[in-house]
Amino acid sequence: MIMPRIEIDLGKIAHNTKILKELYGSKGIDVIGVTKVVCGAPAVAKVLVKSGINILADSRIENIIKMHDADIHAQFLLLRTLLSQSESVVKYANISLNSELSIIKELSKYAVKLGVTHKIILMVELGDLREGIMPFNLQNIVNEVIGLEGIELTGIGTNLACFGGIKPNDEKMEYLSSIAKCIEDKFKLKLEFVSGGNSANYDWFMSTKGVGKINNLRLGESIFLGRETLERKTINGLFIDAFTLTAEVIESKIKPSLPYGDVCQDAFGHIPKSSDIGLMKRAILGVGLQDVLVSGLTPLLDIDILGASSNHIIINTKQLEIKVGDTVEFNLNYGALLSSMTSSYIIKIYKK
Repeated sequence: MIMPRIEIDLGKIAHNTKILKELYGSKGIDVIGVTKVVCGAPAVAKVLVKSGINILADSRIENIIKMHDADIHAQFLLLRTLLSQSESVVKYANISLNSELSIIKELSKYAVKLGVTHKIILMVELGDLREGIMPFNLQNIVNEVIGLEGIELTGIGTNLACFGGIKPNDEKMEYLSSIAKCIEDKFKLKLEFVSGGNSANYDWFMSTKGVGKINNLRLGESIFLGRETLERKTINGLFIDAFTLTAEVIESKIKPSLPYGDVCQDAFGHIPKSSDIGLMKRAILGVGLQDVLVSGLTPLLDIDILGASSNHIIINTKQLEIKVGDTVEFNLNYGALLSSMTSSYIIKIYKK
């Protein structure tokens, strides 16, 4: 079989999706499936929809177009809106997250041109300092947005724990709920979405006595890797091994453990640090940093990853007898999954 490859267990993804949808639904919170880590793969998108997801979200319009053209029957939410892509956003996405009025005005222009209504969720800054309107300025933005042709203000949301690592907790979610109530009361609106965040909201959800007006979460990592994202703890009942990376051994030899000669920078500008532990059974795998975030890999065999270059991973095979042509399998964290799914050099194999 062609190497390197990533095997994707669609049955495990379906299981995780159903469990999470039922879990969050028990307190009135709906789930949006975020497909960005799988690059909008239609095979995965179909499983999410079949498992009860009605809205699929992605940060790249190209992935939404891919799912749209694959006849995926869902609404599409764009997580990251570029001014230069406004026409495509209106054409292919039903909803988009926004925090800049200039972009929303451009979306309005194309919505009128195409004769459609484009839904907007305004993102509110609550401390993580990625995207979001500062709360003191939100009412001014809302006042302008509701006057734009072709635009429907359908919700507000926030993003936490992605950039600044700020934890979603009762205080943050109660504040978002209060903002939603204030907007609804002042502008006589009924917001369809009060989107409280992402897979990092699991601990808050499990511990809170009430979710307030939060009725939506955008989930990616917990669906695909079975974990919450504050401490990467496994969520009870979920699979954490829906994705497996397999690489081929292209060299296997006994070599010194310590490089010899004058040490300078490696290919990526780092000065390597090595320990001398004598002769070592070393092997090279035909996959590297151009393919995957190597630091996010966990081998399924009792081996150690020594390091990587653009096209190779070097491993200490320890007590194992590994020969050229053998394969080595890895579990992946979110960063490794993202990079490997993005790489055109890694073959994707879907298992039902």
